[in-house]
Amino acid sequence: MKTASLEKAVEDLFQAEKNVRTLPQFATEFPDFDEDKAYDVQELLIDKKCREEETGISGWKLGLTSKAKQQMMGVHEPSYGVLLKNMSLDEGQTHSIDRFIHGKLEPELAFVFKEDIQGPHITAAQIIQSTAYVLPAFEVIDSRFEAFKFTLLDAVADNSSSCRYILGNQMLPPDAVDMSLTGIVFRKNGEVMATSTLAAVMGNPASAIAWMANKIAKRGQFIKKGQVVLSGAITQAVHIEPGDHFSAAFDGFGTINVNFKAGE
Repeated sequence: MKTASLEKAVEDLFQAEKNVRTLPQFATEFPDFDEDKAYDVQELLIDKKCREEETGISGWKLGLTSKAKQQMMGVHEPSYGVLLKNMSLDEGQTHSIDRFIHGKLEPELAFVFKEDIQGPHITAAQIIQSTAYVLPAFEVIDSRFEAFKFTLLDAVADNSSSCRYILGNQMLPPDAVDMSLTGIVFRKNGEVMATSTLAAVMGNPASAIAWMANKIAKRGQFIKKGQVVLSGAITQAVHIEPGDHFSAAFDGFGTINVNFKAGE
């Protein structure tokens, strides 16, 4: 894939999000567009967003951490993306959906780190040891592609469908949370959308983050002290509409809430 094509992909993705419009899939248009090229586009896109939106990196996110989603996409491992400071929304508040194309919400467990984590030989136990605290979170995923349909490589280039994230206020040391048995109940407007446990995230969310730490090390990257990492969806994502109220009750450490509206 030529540099000009990489730059065009970055510009198209940036403008699509900025102008709240969709793009056709592009990964299949380029015979040599592979995983490395998709992450190249992601990195260039993040650089552009940091410059033009005058923001910075706050952490990382995982995608495709469930076996069901991997099978649906025809892949054998997760993907990752980057969180920016201007993606953060306040918990318990009402937020506009006007900047979303087809936003969906999913509950996750967030990790905040007390020290740097450098792969490539990180284990789940090391993730736990290096975590300052964990807390409930929501991620708003969105796609810049038409009809929310894309290949894995398209999604990776599109920063793994990142959009916004919301952190709860209940912080616990990671060893106080059962990383496989802790259950959650996810509700939309009071109706139960899904129930699940943290085991839905690769058997253990810390394992998912260890995978990511080792994966990003291949590109000379690492998790930095103070960064937040969203470990992956615990349930399916649910479409967001104006007037919606969402909550996710996490066994042992409370509930996270958020509301959405039309308009600014």
